Amino acid sequence: MHRNTGAAFRALHERPGAFVIPNPWDVGSAKFLAALGFEALATTSAGYAFSRGLPDGGVGFDEMIAHCRELAAATALPVSADLEKGRGDSADSAAETVFAAEAAGLAGCSLEDFSGDESDPIYDLSLAVERVAAAAEAARALKPDFVFTARAENFLHERPDLDDTIRRLQAFEKAGADVLYAPGLTTLDQVRAVCSAVTKPVNVLAVPGFTVAALAEAGVKRVSLGSKLAVAAFSGLDEAAREILDHGTFDFARKGVSYARLQGLFAKS
Repeated sequence: MHRNTGAAFRALHERPGAFVIPNPWDVGSAKFLAALGFEALATTSAGYAFSRGLPDGGVGFDEMIAHCRELAAATALPVSADLEKGRGDSADSAAETVFAAEAAGLAGCSLEDFSGDESDPIYDLSLAVERVAAAAEAARALKPDFVFTARAENFLHERPDLDDTIRRLQAFEKAGADVLYAPGLTTLDQVRAVCSAVTKPVNVLAVPGFTVAALAEAGVKRVSLGSKLAVAAFSGLDEAAREILDHGTFDFARKGVSYARLQGLFAKS
């Protein structure tokens, strides 16, 4: 890594309690979130794609790595990357993904077992484990502080099979992943089941109804937001535009962050 962020990032996973790792989608949002006091950041593949006018999954690997490099250079905080399935489908491509992530200045990255093909969305367990093992080996070949996260994507692709998800996370743990992540869990009982089934730190995607305190009590170590902040930003834009189009008024400008605050924040960075 270009800065000594890896040790700080790993330390967050080793201390008691849970921490929130928000997901900026561009340099401005990364600097804004860092200024608010968060201790680490993570990229969002969907948020960045939306900012480019593309659907989630519509950004190529090389462009995504360039985006990650830009975000990592924009802040002194550790940055972990959502790299979707990585450079390709093979175990070798998973290792290449980790090498590219470290070269971009990232403190960590995640890889999914989502194939990218909605007709057959989840890799066979054997291939998924081979990919995790190769990525974990690559991470250890770099520096011991690089944090590699393995994701089980069942719940995001209409396969809400908790038993299979846990089986996959357990296999990913044995294959060497540092952090385990099953996005799409919707109940604390599901979260508790996952956390009690593994020994490595667990990342959970925040959903309405969860609290950091309740997730920490359930055994979660890291809480990420995925595309939610980017969607919230578009929601603010939508609300303002609807007011203009539907009512011909501009009261939205009375609310939210001021121009002066943003000007002052970015003038310092």
